[in-house]
Amino acid sequence: MRTTADATFDVVLSPVACAQRPALDAIRIVDSLFAIGRSEAPFSDYPAQWTAGLSRRHARVFIEHGAIYVADLGSKNGTTVNGIAVRQTPARVRAGDEICFGGELCYRVGVEPRARVVTGGSAAPLAHLLLVPQRDDLGLQPVDVLAFPFLVSKTDEIFSRYKDRYPHQVNYISRRHAHLFLKGGQLYVEDLGSTNGTFVNGQRIGESALALVDGDVVAFGGDHFVYRVSLQNSADAEPTVTQLSLRPAADNAADADKTTFVGAAHSFLDIFCVDPALQREDEINEAAQPGSARVKRDGAGTAGAQGAKSAQGAHPAETKDGANERSGKGRSAAKSKPRRWKMVAGELHKALADGERTNVRRAAAWGGAGVALVVALGVGLYLHGSSERELKSLLANGDYSSALTMARGYLATHPADTRISALASEALLKANLPGWIEAVQKAQFDQADALLKNMRSLSTTGSDAASLVGELQWVGDLERFVAVRGGVDAPIRMYTDEATINGLLHRWDDDATSHQRALDRIASYVPAFAEPYAHTLSHLRKLESDDSVYVAAIERLNGVIQTELSRDKPDALPPVFDDYAQRYPRLAGLDRVRDDLRQYTALLNAALSRQLTSLLAMMKTARFSTPPFQAQYQQLAATRLPSADIVQRQDAVDAAWQRGDAQQALSDLQSMPASPWSDVLAAEAAHKKALSDQYNDLQKTRGGKDYDQRLLSFYASLDPRTDAWFVQAIQKDVAALHDNALAHAQDLLLRAQNLWKEYRANGPIGGTQRLEAGISPGFRSEARLLSDAQTAARQGMRIYTQLKADHPADFDRLLADIDAEASLQRRSLTELRMVLDPGLLKAKLALIGGDQSETRSAP
Repeated sequence: MRTTADATFDVVLSPVACAQRPALDAIRIVDSLFAIGRSEAPFSDYPAQWTAGLSRRHARVFIEHGAIYVADLGSKNGTTVNGIAVRQTPARVRAGDEICFGGELCYRVGVEPRARVVTGGSAAPLAHLLLVPQRDDLGLQPVDVLAFPFLVSKTDEIFSRYKDRYPHQVNYISRRHAHLFLKGGQLYVEDLGSTNGTFVNGQRIGESALALVDGDVVAFGGDHFVYRVSLQNSADAEPTVTQLSLRPAADNAADADKTTFVGAAHSFLDIFCVDPALQREDEINEAAQPGSARVKRDGAGTAGAQGAKSAQGAHPAETKDGANERSGKGRSAAKSKPRRWKMVAGELHKALADGERTNVRRAAAWGGAGVALVVALGVGLYLHGSSERELKSLLANGDYSSALTMARGYLATHPADTRISALASEALLKANLPGWIEAVQKAQFDQADALLKNMRSLSTTGSDAASLVGELQWVGDLERFVAVRGGVDAPIRMYTDEATINGLLHRWDDDATSHQRALDRIASYVPAFAEPYAHTLSHLRKLESDDSVYVAAIERLNGVIQTELSRDKPDALPPVFDDYAQRYPRLAGLDRVRDDLRQYTALLNAALSRQLTSLLAMMKTARFSTPPFQAQYQQLAATRLPSADIVQRQDAVDAAWQRGDAQQALSDLQSMPASPWSDVLAAEAAHKKALSDQYNDLQKTRGGKDYDQRLLSFYASLDPRTDAWFVQAIQKDVAALHDNALAHAQDLLLRAQNLWKEYRANGPIGGTQRLEAGISPGFRSEARLLSDAQTAARQGMRIYTQLKADHPADFDRLLADIDAEASLQRRSLTELRMVLDPGLLKAKLALIGGDQSETRSAP
């Protein structure tokens, strides 16, 4: 046997470490229901001291439409979720929550996608369960259960329909008496703490669920409602909704082929929602209490005889065929409230009969008044019911528009008439709902919303219709969301779909039972709504599953991103993203997260390395598209990046420098306010002053003996982007020395190559050297080799780039290798900022150099 699983994931309970006991194994929950208690596995295998706080029936963890819940069963020491006690109502839990049972056993909730559907064996699927009555003398009908769980309750029509005939026996069943469910493909019955118990083969079951097999006899509350279990298997059955079939008894004058379906799917939320006050309504069946006769397995034998005796002896009014008279208590109650017309008639009779004490005229007057009162009451009642009768007639004839118009007119003056209000709702839905259904099925959601808007305007006279229209709005919003995404199995778009999913589920979860009742009611008015209603519930279950797995995964990922970025460890995130891509294949949007990570990592490295020029350029183009990186960048900008005033002033400096106004640029740099970037700005001012002085000296010595060499050296030190004005100013002179410039560039790159080889031969700077409390000769020598190699390689490549000249590809690889090593060394040093003295760290970074203009050697 197997059951259709709502969940596509497993729940994993990971024990929270405790000093009083060794580590426990994690618990993997693969069924929709998992029992917590001293006698339940795996707790029954634990030492007694570990489970001392557990009750026998302590709690249940269950999955309902893709969501995870925990219910406490009135345990002595309680159940908590994140420290909050679970009371009568089940509490929803998410991945990462902590659940504690009995104050001792605590577990962290995890959710993992299910790799495959769990089956319970090779047996054929369970098509339905047939409960066959074992008492032929009571006129009970078989119960056909098509899906699970199935709640046994005296308020359900399955049993309440017998209340007139067997009031005591029905009241022996509790509101939450027992439930039947599937676990691992096996059928189980569990008593829910009922007053009069649940019996299997004549024995009252205890706190744990008991497996049922074909042919077992189950009894609820005593020896009256006794049924034989008949398991009907079918290879084609795929139950998705719980339905109950009431089959008419053979002695009833009913169509034997007619099948009546009652109610909707039972819910674990209802089954485990405990109200202790309602339990006191149960009537105690002395015969079912411990020490009394038990219900026997043979329902037609001993149990049947005892039941007949109980029915005929304890309650003589109940006959063998099930007919009975009202109890004396019921008759007295009925007599205590005589109808109004009987009172009037009695007064009239008294007045007419008391002729000796009352004159005829007074009697006649009383009689006339009485008759008039009776007639007035009758006419009033008839006129009061005429609107309802006419409305029902219009509905029966299919004239829904006229019925709605009439109902709205009546409700305008009688807004409190609930019966007319209900008929108005029926007319509104029957007149408009078919068109709305067609629009939704064609994915014409704007048209569907327009129809709902019109229905809402027609329902202004009553809140009943307005609430039903609100349910349809929720259905339409859900179907629109599913359709726009491309179906229920479409990818979950990170930072796009979570808000919609949460909103839709919140609207449903605020009162799921009431919402389902309302939708059931709509389907009863317009049967065509049954199909979209079923689709909606299916989509809801999928959405709840996605919320438990994918939305929860996104929340966890956001937490990991925040943690690693707050530690300045963005390099730890790429493996996390790769793991998420593999574990959650329907997660869309990781590419956006990776793009934001690349931007943020570059910004952070530039900030940590004090590369002001590069940092300012990246700040101007930074665009983060995901919330965690947007939030982190705002925090970084507020605490560690140059302020908006510094950025604005630096823009003015760059503008003056670009137009060749060196004096203005230097003046603006020197007037910068004090900030954490003052030392970098001072170094930039010194570099710009050195370039300006060198350029002025070149102009003064033009045509001199060593002018060509000095010109090429100055040209190589310029940055084509930031020093564009100076590049343009000497471009003609450099062009005249084209061949000499290329030769100079080649010399610079060959020198860089030799320095790089020497650096590699000595061994790169290691972690021990970076951690030294001072600057050792070895560190200084290696840092100088690396810095000089990078400076020479960059200057040579600048000449090639500025002259747009071809160059060997080996030079590109050489520069890339040197830059990568310099970047690695700078990044490794900045990660030691909490260990090294700030002055020492700054000095070591200066020796290594970098790719920012402020560290370039002055010409």
